Amino acid sequence: MIVKCIIIDDEPFAIKVIESHLASFKNIELLGSFHNPIEALEIIEQGEVDVIFLDINMPGMNGLDFIKNSRNNYQIIITTAYREYAVESFELDVLDYLVKPIPFNRFLKTINKLTQVINKDQSKNEEYQGNKDPFIFLKVDKKLVKILLKDILYIESLKDYIKVITTHGNYLVHKSLTGITEELPDSNFIRVHRSYTIAIDKIKSIEGNLVEIDSKRIPIGRNYSKHVKETIFSNNKDLHI
Repeated sequence: MIVKCIIIDDEPFAIKVIESHLASFKNIELLGSFHNPIEALEIIEQGEVDVIFLDINMPGMNGLDFIKNSRNNYQIIITTAYREYAVESFELDVLDYLVKPIPFNRFLKTINKLTQVINKDQSKNEEYQGNKDPFIFLKVDKKLVKILLKDILYIESLKDYIKVITTHGNYLVHKSLTGITEELPDSNFIRVHRSYTIAIDKIKSIEGNLVEIDSKRIPIGRNYSKHVKETIFSNNKDLHI
Protein backbone atom coordinates (compact mmCIF):
# COMPACT_ATOMS: atom_id res chain seq x y z
CA MET A 1 0.00 0.00 0.00
CA ILE A 2 1.21 3.51 -0.85
CA VAL A 3 0.73 6.02 1.97
CA LYS A 4 0.28 9.56 0.67
CA CYS A 5 1.56 12.42 2.79
CA ILE A 6 2.24 16.15 2.80
CA ILE A 7 4.51 18.36 4.90
CA ILE A 8 3.36 21.68 6.38
CA ASP A 9 6.24 23.67 7.88
CA ASP A 10 7.49 27.23 7.47
CA GLU A 11 11.16 26.23 7.87
CA PRO A 12 12.83 25.15 4.59
CA PHE A 13 15.55 23.22 6.41
CA ALA A 14 12.99 21.30 8.48
CA ILE A 15 11.14 20.37 5.29
CA LYS A 16 14.37 19.11 3.73
CA VAL A 17 15.10 16.89 6.75
CA ILE A 18 11.66 15.27 6.61
CA GLU A 19 11.86 14.87 2.84
CA SER A 20 15.25 13.18 3.23
CA HIS A 21 13.89 10.78 5.86
CA LEU A 22 10.83 9.97 3.73
CA ALA A 23 13.02 9.11 0.75
CA SER A 24 14.03 5.89 2.55
CA PHE A 25 10.47 4.53 2.46
CA LYS A 26 9.21 3.31 -0.89
CA ASN A 27 5.70 2.81 0.46
CA ILE A 28 5.30 6.53 1.25
CA GLU A 29 4.57 9.09 -1.45
CA LEU A 30 5.14 12.80 -0.74
CA LEU A 31 2.43 14.78 -2.52
CA GLY A 32 3.88 18.17 -1.63
CA SER A 33 5.45 20.47 0.94
CA PHE A 34 3.80 23.70 2.09
CA HIS A 35 4.79 26.63 4.31
CA ASN A 36 1.42 26.99 6.07
CA PRO A 37 -1.93 25.20 6.34
CA ILE A 38 -3.69 27.67 4.03
CA GLU A 39 -1.39 26.74 1.13
CA ALA A 40 -2.15 23.06 1.71
CA LEU A 41 -5.96 23.33 1.84
CA GLU A 42 -6.52 22.61 -1.85
CA ILE A 43 -4.68 19.28 -1.86
CA ILE A 44 -6.15 18.33 1.53
CA GLU A 45 -9.69 18.95 0.26
CA GLN A 46 -9.09 16.47 -2.58
CA GLY A 47 -9.24 13.73 0.07
CA GLU A 48 -6.14 11.79 -0.99
CA VAL A 49 -3.87 12.69 1.94
CA ASP A 50 -3.30 9.89 4.44
CA VAL A 51 -0.92 11.70 6.79
CA ILE A 52 0.26 15.26 7.44
CA PHE A 53 3.64 16.12 8.97
CA LEU A 54 2.64 19.34 10.71
CA ASP A 55 4.63 22.10 12.37
CA ILE A 56 2.99 24.12 15.15
CA ASN A 57 4.38 27.66 15.10
CA MET A 58 3.63 29.04 11.64
CA PRO A 59 2.38 32.40 10.33
CA GLY A 60 -1.31 32.78 9.56
CA MET A 61 -2.58 29.64 11.29
CA ASN A 62 -0.63 27.51 13.72
CA GLY A 63 -0.70 23.73 13.61
CA LEU A 64 -2.92 23.20 16.65
CA ASP A 65 -5.56 25.63 15.37
CA PHE A 66 -5.49 23.81 12.06
CA ILE A 67 -6.14 20.45 13.77
CA LYS A 68 -9.04 21.90 15.79
CA ASN A 69 -10.69 23.18 12.62
CA SER A 70 -9.98 20.28 10.26
CA ARG A 71 -11.69 17.00 9.44
CA ASN A 72 -10.26 13.84 10.99
CA ASN A 73 -9.88 11.75 7.83
CA TYR A 74 -6.07 11.67 7.94
CA GLN A 75 -3.33 11.09 10.49
CA ILE A 76 -1.39 14.00 12.00
CA ILE A 77 2.27 13.78 13.01
CA ILE A 78 3.51 16.89 14.80
CA THR A 79 7.03 18.11 13.95
CA THR A 80 8.12 20.98 16.18
CA ALA A 81 11.04 22.46 18.07
CA TYR A 82 8.89 22.89 21.17
CA ARG A 83 8.19 20.15 23.71
CA GLU A 84 5.55 22.04 25.68
CA TYR A 85 2.70 21.38 23.22
CA ALA A 86 2.93 17.58 23.50
CA VAL A 87 0.07 17.08 25.99
CA GLU A 88 -2.32 19.33 24.09
CA SER A 89 -1.35 17.66 20.80
CA PHE A 90 -2.06 14.14 22.04
CA GLU A 91 -5.38 15.35 23.45
CA LEU A 92 -6.19 16.26 19.84
CA ASP A 93 -5.45 12.64 18.84
CA VAL A 94 -2.27 13.22 16.85
CA LEU A 95 -0.48 10.02 15.88
CA ASP A 96 2.94 11.11 17.14
CA TYR A 97 4.94 14.11 18.34
CA LEU A 98 8.43 14.59 16.91
CA VAL A 99 10.80 17.17 18.38
CA LYS A 100 13.29 18.85 16.05
CA PRO A 101 15.99 18.08 15.13
CA ILE A 102 14.38 14.75 14.25
CA PRO A 103 16.85 11.81 14.25
CA PHE A 104 16.21 9.10 11.69
CA ASN A 105 15.82 6.32 14.29
CA ARG A 106 13.00 8.26 15.99
CA PHE A 107 11.43 8.97 12.61
CA LEU A 108 11.58 5.26 11.75
CA LYS A 109 9.63 4.42 14.90
CA THR A 110 6.93 6.88 13.84
CA ILE A 111 6.70 5.39 10.34
CA ASN A 112 6.30 1.90 11.79
CA LYS A 113 3.54 3.20 14.05
CA LEU A 114 1.87 4.90 11.10
CA THR A 115 2.06 1.72 9.02
CA GLN A 116 0.40 -0.35 11.74
CA VAL A 117 -2.43 2.15 12.21
CA ILE A 118 -3.14 2.42 8.50
CA ASN A 119 -3.01 -1.36 8.06
CA LYS A 120 -5.58 -1.75 10.85
CA ASP A 121 -7.85 0.91 9.39
CA GLN A 122 -7.69 -0.60 5.92
CA SER A 123 -8.42 -4.06 7.26
CA LYS A 124 -11.46 -2.83 9.18
CA ASN A 125 -12.88 -1.02 6.16
CA GLU A 126 -11.97 -3.83 3.73
CA GLU A 127 -10.68 -1.22 1.30
CA TYR A 128 -7.12 -2.39 0.99
CA GLN A 129 -6.58 -4.16 -2.34
CA GLY A 130 -2.80 -4.61 -2.27
CA ASN A 131 -0.59 -6.75 -0.02
CA LYS A 132 -2.79 -7.48 3.01
CA ASP A 133 0.08 -8.68 5.16
CA PRO A 134 1.11 -6.04 7.75
CA PHE A 135 4.83 -5.36 8.02
CA ILE A 136 7.49 -3.37 9.84
CA PHE A 137 10.71 -1.75 8.65
CA LEU A 138 13.95 -2.59 10.49
CA LYS A 139 17.33 -0.96 9.94
CA VAL A 140 19.78 -3.77 9.18
CA ASP A 141 23.36 -3.08 8.04
CA LYS A 142 22.57 0.53 7.09
CA LYS A 143 19.52 -0.36 5.00
CA LEU A 144 15.82 -0.66 5.75
CA VAL A 145 14.47 -4.18 5.50
CA LYS A 146 10.76 -4.91 5.21
CA ILE A 147 9.71 -7.73 7.54
CA LEU A 148 6.24 -9.24 7.33
CA LEU A 149 4.79 -9.64 10.82
CA LYS A 150 3.47 -13.09 9.96
CA ASP A 151 7.07 -14.25 9.38
CA ILE A 152 8.39 -13.27 12.85
CA LEU A 153 8.86 -16.21 15.22
CA TYR A 154 10.42 -14.45 18.19
CA ILE A 155 12.81 -11.65 19.13
CA GLU A 156 15.79 -11.99 21.44
CA SER A 157 17.53 -9.16 23.30
CA LEU A 158 21.34 -9.01 22.97
CA LYS A 159 22.43 -6.06 25.13
CA ASP A 160 22.21 -3.02 22.79
CA TYR A 161 20.84 -5.11 19.92
CA ILE A 162 17.96 -7.43 19.18
CA LYS A 163 17.92 -10.55 17.01
CA VAL A 164 14.71 -10.94 15.04
CA ILE A 165 14.12 -14.59 14.19
CA THR A 166 11.85 -15.13 11.18
CA THR A 167 10.76 -18.05 9.05
CA HIS A 168 13.22 -17.08 6.33
CA GLY A 169 16.21 -15.65 8.21
CA ASN A 170 17.54 -13.77 11.22
CA TYR A 171 18.20 -10.03 11.51
CA LEU A 172 20.46 -8.19 13.94
CA VAL A 173 19.10 -4.73 14.72
CA HIS A 174 20.43 -1.92 16.90
CA LYS A 175 17.26 -1.47 18.93
CA SER A 176 15.89 -2.32 22.37
CA LEU A 177 13.49 -5.18 23.00
CA THR A 178 11.13 -2.73 24.71
CA GLY A 179 11.17 -0.47 21.67
CA ILE A 180 10.40 -3.18 19.12
CA THR A 181 7.73 -4.76 21.33
CA GLU A 182 5.88 -1.43 21.57
CA GLU A 183 5.79 -1.23 17.77
CA LEU A 184 4.28 -4.70 17.33
CA PRO A 185 0.53 -5.40 17.69
CA ASP A 186 -0.19 -6.86 21.14
CA SER A 187 -2.90 -9.03 19.61
CA ASN A 188 -0.19 -11.49 18.53
CA PHE A 189 3.10 -10.45 20.13
CA ILE A 190 3.88 -10.65 23.83
CA ARG A 191 6.97 -10.18 25.94
CA VAL A 192 7.56 -13.35 27.96
CA HIS A 193 10.96 -12.61 29.49
CA ARG A 194 13.32 -9.68 29.87
CA SER A 195 15.18 -11.12 26.88
CA TYR A 196 12.35 -12.44 24.68
CA THR A 197 9.23 -11.31 22.83
CA ILE A 198 7.35 -14.01 20.94
CA ALA A 199 4.66 -14.41 18.28
CA ILE A 200 1.73 -16.10 20.00
CA ASP A 201 0.54 -17.90 16.87
CA LYS A 202 3.95 -19.55 16.42
CA ILE A 203 3.83 -21.40 19.77
CA LYS A 204 4.06 -25.18 19.40
CA SER A 205 3.76 -26.10 23.07
CA ILE A 206 4.15 -24.94 26.66
CA GLU A 207 5.83 -27.01 29.33
CA GLY A 208 6.10 -25.46 32.76
CA ASN A 209 7.77 -22.08 32.25
CA LEU A 210 9.09 -22.89 28.78
CA VAL A 211 7.52 -22.02 25.45
CA GLU A 212 8.52 -23.94 22.33
CA ILE A 213 8.73 -22.10 19.01
CA ASP A 214 10.40 -23.68 15.98
CA SER A 215 12.41 -26.13 18.18
CA LYS A 216 13.59 -23.21 20.38
CA ARG A 217 12.66 -23.48 24.06
CA ILE A 218 12.11 -19.97 25.40
CA PRO A 219 11.82 -19.24 29.14
CA ILE A 220 8.86 -17.40 30.62
CA GLY A 221 10.12 -14.96 33.24
CA ARG A 222 8.68 -15.11 36.75
CA ASN A 223 7.41 -11.53 36.56
CA TYR A 224 5.72 -12.21 33.21
CA SER A 225 4.31 -15.68 33.92
CA LYS A 226 0.74 -14.92 35.02
CA HIS A 227 -0.02 -12.39 32.29
CA VAL A 228 1.69 -14.47 29.60
CA LYS A 229 -0.16 -17.68 30.35
CA GLU A 230 -3.51 -15.94 30.66
CA THR A 231 -2.97 -14.24 27.32
CA ILE A 232 -1.69 -17.34 25.52
CA PHE A 233 -4.43 -19.62 26.81
CA SER A 234 -7.16 -17.13 25.93
CA ASN A 235 -5.87 -16.80 22.36
CA ASN A 236 -4.80 -20.38 21.67
CA LYS A 237 -7.27 -23.11 22.52
CA ASP A 238 -5.37 -25.98 20.88
CA LEU A 239 -1.95 -25.77 22.54
CA HIS A 240 -0.36 -29.04 23.58
CA ILE A 241 0.34 -28.55 27.30
